[in-house]
Amino acid sequence: MISQKITITNPSGLHLRPAGNLCNEAMKYKSLITFSFDGGTANAKSVLSVLGACVKCGDEIELVCEGADEREAMEALVGAISSGLGE
Repeated sequence: MISQKITITNPSGLHLRPAGNLCNEAMKYKSLITFSFDGGTANAKSVLSVLGACVKCGDEIELVCEGADEREAMEALVGAISSGLGE
């Protein structure tokens, strides 16, 4: 299991489009991928779970990847979030 903190830079936070992009990226990997925010945990492979976390611009989340391809998954997700998730 590996984890890393990252700040969301999207101006509108993780609304539907970037949440979908995050989920699509996470689903490429076999690892369990979650993130912690504001005392809760969200499944990064579920759009409803990501939207339910109510993550806004400037919020810091802690990504957690656990599984066979956890390093590759973490690298890809951090890159996607850093680049703005398609926005």
